[in-house]
Amino acid sequence: MTATTTTPARHAAAPVKSRAGIPTMGWASMASHSETLNRQWLLLERIPRYPHKITAAQLTGQLHAEGHDVSKRTVERDLTSLSAVFPLLSDERIKPFGWSWQKDAPQFSLPGMSPLQAMVLDLARTHLQPLLPVHLLEPLKPYFAQAHATLRQTLGKRGVNEWSKRVTFVQPSQPLLPPKVDDKVLAVVHEAVALRRQLDLRYHSRSGGQTLSYRAHPLGIVYRGTLGYLVCTIADYTDPRILALHRIEATRLLDDAASTPHDFDLETYAHSGVFGFMDNGPIKLVMRMEVAAAEHLYETPLSTDQVITADGQKGWVHIEATVRDNSQLEWWLRGFGREVDVLAPPVLREALRA
Repeated sequence: MTATTTTPARHAAAPVKSRAGIPTMGWASMASHSETLNRQWLLLERIPRYPHKITAAQLTGQLHAEGHDVSKRTVERDLTSLSAVFPLLSDERIKPFGWSWQKDAPQFSLPGMSPLQAMVLDLARTHLQPLLPVHLLEPLKPYFAQAHATLRQTLGKRGVNEWSKRVTFVQPSQPLLPPKVDDKVLAVVHEAVALRRQLDLRYHSRSGGQTLSYRAHPLGIVYRGTLGYLVCTIADYTDPRILALHRIEATRLLDDAASTPHDFDLETYAHSGVFGFMDNGPIKLVMRMEVAAAEHLYETPLSTDQVITADGQKGWVHIEATVRDNSQLEWWLRGFGREVDVLAPPVLREALRA
């Protein structure tokens, strides 16, 4: 992997003289210079970050789609010039050469980030780290780094340190460390899902304790907290299967198109209970709750139509709200024990009593 260091090409045209004898840029030259800047700006936007790469031929095709009638040779000259100014890499091990941003290159983005945007991103980084798998956070690192740099420029080093000490998050549930997912495997899986192509993969079964080979038809990806799952069908079977991404040891993208079962919907499947989160849709929840337990619902309602009224029994309130009948609702209600009494719907009332 090498970084090209050729001296940048000079695209500015020579000035011409106006009627007053003052050097100025001709209209044709100005248009040509603007065209070059616009083209090179588009090139920088379309170059991926390492380890992904793109060839000059692919970039030429994308420029043609944007209305830039340029040759592959012109794009190659642009890339060589830009690599002398920006942290670009040219992978010359295999032809055609692939171009990418260096892995640790600062995020290329204009206009600049505002201090408020930087604060929001810094808060997001702190909040998301324990919630999302590492491979989902990795592409965001340049943005987080840019946010930190903006805060440091705005607040100074001491101010950034003080800011980080004054904002923190508490997890509402027991935090678990995310499993390690192979980056190359994940990239191939994402590509297969996006292109609707079949996968040839090796999967380590936790139940069987052995590695199995599958020809999979990807249907989608579902994340449950820090765990990611590939939903797919295997071989000629039509029943959906769930494969944990961190247990896929190797995979290869096939040319064959993936088939999808008739009427399959990923959102419906994900909330059907197969991931431990049953979802039966919206219901009208009617319940009684002790005043102390219901105090937080005044500030953080269950729904927009929530109504809290006085109850016939002292120390209790009557609550009605439209909520989703899912596993999380049941767990939430069970956590209150005898402080809550569900009145409707009857099925939920009986489930909690049981």
